Amino acid sequence: MTLDKKTLLPQRALGREGLRVSELGLGTMGMSEFYGATNDQESIETIHLALDLGVDFLDTADMYGVGKNEELVGRAIKGRRHEVILATKFGNVRGPNGERLGINGKPEYVMQACEASLKRLGTDYIDLYYQHRVDPKTPIEETVGAMARLVEQGKVRYLGLSEAAPDTIRRADNVHPISALQTEFSLWTREPAEEVLPTLRDLRIGFVAYSPLGRGFLTGAITSPDDFAPDDFRRHSPRFQGENFQRNLDLVEKVKEIAREKGCTPAQLALAWLLAQGQDIVPIPGTKRPGYLRENLGALDVHLTTEDLRRLDEVAPIGVAAGARYPAAAMESVNR
Repeated sequence: MTLDKKTLLPQRALGREGLRVSELGLGTMGMSEFYGATNDQESIETIHLALDLGVDFLDTADMYGVGKNEELVGRAIKGRRHEVILATKFGNVRGPNGERLGINGKPEYVMQACEASLKRLGTDYIDLYYQHRVDPKTPIEETVGAMARLVEQGKVRYLGLSEAAPDTIRRADNVHPISALQTEFSLWTREPAEEVLPTLRDLRIGFVAYSPLGRGFLTGAITSPDDFAPDDFRRHSPRFQGENFQRNLDLVEKVKEIAREKGCTPAQLALAWLLAQGQDIVPIPGTKRPGYLRENLGALDVHLTTEDLRRLDEVAPIGVAAGARYPAAAMESVNR
């Protein structure tokens, strides 16, 4: 595939309400926080390049950079809003200094959060609005009921959930059609394939896969915990610590070997594997650098045979990664 300004990427449907997005999206979280140093100018250049190359699906959230990421995305898409399927999230509440204040799915908060996101993004509507984490103190029916009112008001087009359990997804979908469920999914996080993905397919809900490159680990570029900046949150992630790090590095070596045989990079192989799991899956690899964006898009040219997929299943079975996805406290809020 020649990547130039005339490129039109293939589209995939998310859900049954008519939402269609480019086969690969762009996660913008790392442009503002969590992965070391940031550079707004380079990040905006990356977003512009993504749009030029046919990536129309941008993913942000109000908690990334405590609102700064939405503001950054808003600046980047100014004058180009019509080219973008814009997704953002609410529910993870943070204070002005970044402190975590819990999860809020109360109807009144949903409305307030949406208004604040619209202002930061510089737009009058959000294409896909997710509940970032499920609030255990607020029935999902109440939260989604408020989200549905935003659709009625024209402020939101489609609804989504993130890290929700199968029963929660069904209850939410009974209130208003859910177009997408966003959860971590990759060669080293395959658990969603057991119960979540079958539920989504039963309800005809799309799957947006975040961290499809294992938070950068599956690129093969990370070889030591010292590769992380002091403020990189991966230093506190169980998968990147102690013996877990080395065990996971062994997995990456096997992925790199198959990638060499296929004539692609490990990142492209990992994304191609995800794309091959079904037309209802859209990965949103995050990057703040144009070079990595181009590399990721190269995954669309990688064709995996049945034998390739079998080998990858063999080297990366469900549960292969050593260590939990998040520290213990954060794990309590996923699949809920």
